[in-house]
This record gives sequence, C-alpha cells and structure tokens, in this order.
Amino acid sequence: MIPTRSLVHRLFGALLLVAMLMTPRPAAAQSASEPIRLNQIGFYPEAPKVAVAVDAPAGDFFVTTPGQTDTVFTGTLGEARTWPFSGETVRLADFSALRTPGRYVLAVPGLGHSPPFEIAPRVHQEVARGALKAYYFMRASTALPEAYAGPWARPAGHPDTSVIVHPSAASDGRPAGTRIAAPRGWYDAGDYNKYVVNAGISMGTLFLLYEQYPSYFEALNLNIPESGNDLPDLLDEALWNLRWMLKMQDPGDGGVYHKLTTPYFEGAVMPHQATQPRYVVQKSTAATLDFAAVMAQAARIYADYETALPGLADSCLTAARAAWDWAVANPRVFYDQNRLNEAYDPDVTTGQYGDGSFADEFRWAAAELYITTKTDAFVQAYPPRYTADLEVPSWPNVEAMGVFSLAHHRRHLTGAVDTTRIKERILRLADQLVAYRASSAFDVMMGGPGGGFFWGSNSAAANQGLVTMQAYRLTGDVRYLEAALANLDYLLGRNGTGYSFLTGYGHRTPMQPHHRPSEADGVPDPVPGLLVGGPHDGGQDIGPEPWQCDDYRRLPANSWIDDWCSYATNEITINWNAPMVYLAGALEATLSETGLPVGAVRPGTRPPRSFGLESYPNPTSTQATIRFALPDPRAVSLHLFDLLGREVAQVLDGQALPPGLHEHRLDTSRLPSGLYLLHLHTPDATRTHPLLVLR
Repeated sequence: MIPTRSLVHRLFGALLLVAMLMTPRPAAAQSASEPIRLNQIGFYPEAPKVAVAVDAPAGDFFVTTPGQTDTVFTGTLGEARTWPFSGETVRLADFSALRTPGRYVLAVPGLGHSPPFEIAPRVHQEVARGALKAYYFMRASTALPEAYAGPWARPAGHPDTSVIVHPSAASDGRPAGTRIAAPRGWYDAGDYNKYVVNAGISMGTLFLLYEQYPSYFEALNLNIPESGNDLPDLLDEALWNLRWMLKMQDPGDGGVYHKLTTPYFEGAVMPHQATQPRYVVQKSTAATLDFAAVMAQAARIYADYETALPGLADSCLTAARAAWDWAVANPRVFYDQNRLNEAYDPDVTTGQYGDGSFADEFRWAAAELYITTKTDAFVQAYPPRYTADLEVPSWPNVEAMGVFSLAHHRRHLTGAVDTTRIKERILRLADQLVAYRASSAFDVMMGGPGGGFFWGSNSAAANQGLVTMQAYRLTGDVRYLEAALANLDYLLGRNGTGYSFLTGYGHRTPMQPHHRPSEADGVPDPVPGLLVGGPHDGGQDIGPEPWQCDDYRRLPANSWIDDWCSYATNEITINWNAPMVYLAGALEATLSETGLPVGAVRPGTRPPRSFGLESYPNPTSTQATIRFALPDPRAVSLHLFDLLGREVAQVLDGQALPPGLHEHRLDTSRLPSGLYLLHLHTPDATRTHPLLVLR
C-alpha cells in the first residue's frame, strides 16, 4: 500500500495502457459491456470493496492512481466462476483492505483498467440526494424554475384543477362528468399519469426511511423550493404527493380512486404540451388500502410539525380511518381495465396496476393504523402472519411494509403483536438473501429471493437491500449491512451490463431512458437521479413498429438496452426510485453521518442487540483491530485462543464498558501463522470469531 514510482511500475503502466488500447470498446448499448465492473461512484474506507473481472486470467490485479504511475494495492483475483444470469465467467477482485481515501482505478493485466472511483466517507451522499431530488423533477401541476431544476427547468403542466369523474368512478355525490380538483402529485413513470397503488408503496418506503433515519434527513438539503422551511426536505417532497393523494378520496364514502389518467398515453412531449382530458377512474380496494396505510404513517410523522402544518396530521388520520372502513365494506373491488372498458366510455388504456389479492394490503394498512392509534382492533381483524415466509416488497405485495413498521416501532406497541416473531420473520428472509449472496459469482443478492430478472428488476435489487438493512437494524450484524452495500454496488455498475443504472451518476449511465421529459426537453443529458427498470428478457417492447425496439434479448442479466424505445427495461417509475432512495440513504445515514465505519452505532440511536464481533484485516500479519458493539453497559472479557484451546493473548479481562461501538488493537506480530479464535464473553452472552494470522 506504499506508493512507488519504480521502473517496474512504470513499465507495468505502459503495458497496461497497450492492453487497454487493444481491448474492444462497446459500439452500442447492447454490445459487449466493459470487462471490469464495479461501483462507479466508489466505496467507504472501512467497507468491503469488490469488483468483477470478466474473462480474466488467473493472477494479480492492481489498484493505482488514475494516471497508473503509483500502485497503492496489489491483490490476487479470486477463482473463476460462472454467473448463470449473464453466462459470464468472472473473477472477483477484493480490495477491501485498501482504506486510504483517494481517487483510484483498478487494473487487470489483459483487460485494462476501470474508470476512476473514489474511496471516501459520504461517498454515496450525492447518489442519495440525487435519487430523492428526482421526485422534484416528477412534480405535476407546477413549473420547475432553473434555480432548482437547472437545465431541466420546464413550464407547468397538468394543473389538474378540473379533472373529470369517469363513469366507472361515479357516485351519488359525484355523478359521471363531475369536475373535481386533484392537483399536485408526482408523474408516476415515463408517462404523465398518477396512480395511487404505485404512489402507496413509494410513499410508504420514503416514510419508513424518514422514521428510521430522521436526523440524517433533517440535515439533507435538496435545493427544492421548500428548502430551508420548518420541514425536512424529504417530508416537503412527500407532502407534494400526499396532498394529491388526499384529493383522490371520495369525501362521500371514503373510497379512493385507482388513478388519475388520460384515456391513452401521451406522445413524447413536455408536460405543458400534453393536453388530453384527464379522469379519475374507478375506486378499488387496493388503492384504498394503500392510501389508508400511507395516511396512517403521515398522521404520526407530520404530527411533529403541527405548528407548520396545522391540522394536517388529524386530516390524514381521519382519511385513513375512512378509507379503512370503505375497504372493510368493499373487500373485493378489483381494478380490471378490460372489464371496465367493456362497460364504460371512454376506454382507458394506461397503466393498470391490477392486483388479484388484497390480504397483503389489509395487513399493511392494519399495521400502520395500529401503530398510529394504538388500537388493537386493526391487527385483531387482520393479524400479521408469523410462520409464512416474508417476501421482498413490491407494489403487488406490500405485506413486508407493515412488518417493517411493526419491527421499527416494536418497543411502543401493545401485546397484540408478537414482536419477537416479527423480528424472526424478517431475519429468516434476510438470512436467505445473505446465503444466496455468498453463492453468487457477482457477490450480489440478485437472482436470489425476490430478486428475479423481471420487469423492474432494479427495484428488486434495491428492495433486497432494504430487507437486509432491516435485519442489520435489528441485530447489528454487519453481514446484513454488507449485503445491502453489495446490491448498491450492483445498481451502480457491478452487474451484467457494466452500466450504473441511475441517470447522471457514474461514468456509464443511461442516456435515453423511457421518460417523456428527458426525451422531449432538448437537453442532451436525461433528468438525473432516475433509476431505470433494468435487465429482463420479457421483450414486451420488441416489434416491427417504428416506436418498438429491435430484439436486444440475451440472458436475463444483460437483456437491457439504453434506448427510449425500451419501456420494458429502460423506463423509470416512482416505486423503483423509492427503494433506491432508501438503500443509498440508509447506508449513508449508517456509514457517513458521523464518519463512523461499518458496524458503528450513531450517537443518539439505540445500539444493536448483537455484538457484531469482527476483526480486520483478516487474515492479518502483525496487528488486528477488533470491533464489537454493546447494547447496554456490560463487563467484557476478550481473549484469543489457539485451536488447542490455549489462551495466547488477552485484550480485555472483565472490564466494564459503556454501550456503543468499541475497537481494540491486538498485536499478532509474535504469533506463529495459523487459525485462532477470538472469544468475547459477557455475563449473559458469548461470541466467537475466527482470526487467521499469516506471515
């Protein structure tokens, strides 16, 4: 790790440059991708750092300064393994031991070198900010001034102050043709419509993030018009959509319209140029329950801002209760667009978000209302499941959202919910994900539970990370945290395409997402911070029409194309961005808010229940750092034993320590090479951790 400018390294740099020039460059988005794939943004100093080298020969790799004049780290590539989802044979380059902040490239002889990346605290701060700021760019009913939107400034579109009640949505108080106002909200995807079901999981994810990491988001400035007021910017942005959602409830009966939409999709025009009439369409059980869950969350979150927003929290809770009552009375109102079009005019052909089962929505809404009101009746009517396997959340299955909220609020609940079993259910899923990652040639959870290469696969990667972050919060076990980091690496470049899937973040990012403003605004770069859907081989957008794509399909993990035509792989949606915001934001709040390393406990938060015993570097030669966390004050003994059970070193011997993160140095310079066991003991718990000493 000592920089050098020796003749040998200069010769290596020259040979590397020749090899790089001989490496073919991709000619188009669907051509062969770059052979060295890693997180194109960078890595935290104390966190794992892994790259994938495709078709690399066995041997060493090097981390150098960007000019390849100084080599700062040398490592050996891992074994060759094949990833079935892309058909590629790869080796992992693990340079986790490099902890010095700086700007580097990773070089593999015969392959070339990566573009520059950073090792730095707060390395994903701009990713978290950008993915959240993307919601500002999705705002309806308002202009985006240059002061906040930069080159993506645009006039206001879709005031939605005179929206037509579609015949499918008619009621006694609002007959067909009635005009209502439902302004604000976010455009849902690449189109200009607004859908309650998709808004539900998006808002739920952002609210969960805020509740779990409030201090981080109280300090995060997005440069939106509301920045600097009495609310954190995340809550300001969510409020823009929340006020629209409130208008989607029929005040006469509490039911919620499924969507606000034009009859058919607009073309590639700017919002102010899209002038079709807009309708609210049929109430549905799914939309009403998603609405109830979000409003219950909003009621408890915005209650802390009563002075700035008088009456809002009460209004949200009233709306949530009314929606719940409607859903209980109407438990099987499906949104079936084909049947709707058979019965009513005009036909509606925009996104359906149909759902065939509402048990998960009932459980989510029941959980959020129970948490907010402390009323057992909600979870008595729709109790959480304890034995069934939990699934990674998605808009058709939101059960996990309620489970996560119950786990987060577990210390303040009544006995109507068994929070120990809630925790166990989360950990079962997280353990499956962590185990799958260990078997992955790309060192990611993708391909494992809930992470198939289906439409919107990138949201699955982000939601898998959301799951393991819940497990980390419950236990302090860094395996879960590192799994979440691995999936962020996937989204930012360590994947089957070699792209960072977040527009504007990375050296190779989508330039032609299926997003109407990005296509129509005349700005070369797309709106930043948008997570595109990602690889899958469904081919729904392939065909002979001019607006369709040529066949780009290969194996699932690299069936993706950076082209406006590809709504099946390159569109964006608010519910794909939400878990990306969660993943980047939660990792930043955990790892960078105070500059603490992996496994650290943020001041002002409850320390983890698990010790999270670990050591680094491991293997070591002369010295190791031992790290653990205590949930409360304890007397701690920490000793090192050889495999015959003989004590060879003593670090702590019954010392009383306060709660929080603890680090201790262990001198291993006099120990012979071999495997040793660290033994941490307290009056009520014991942990053991292997330590390998190599000379």
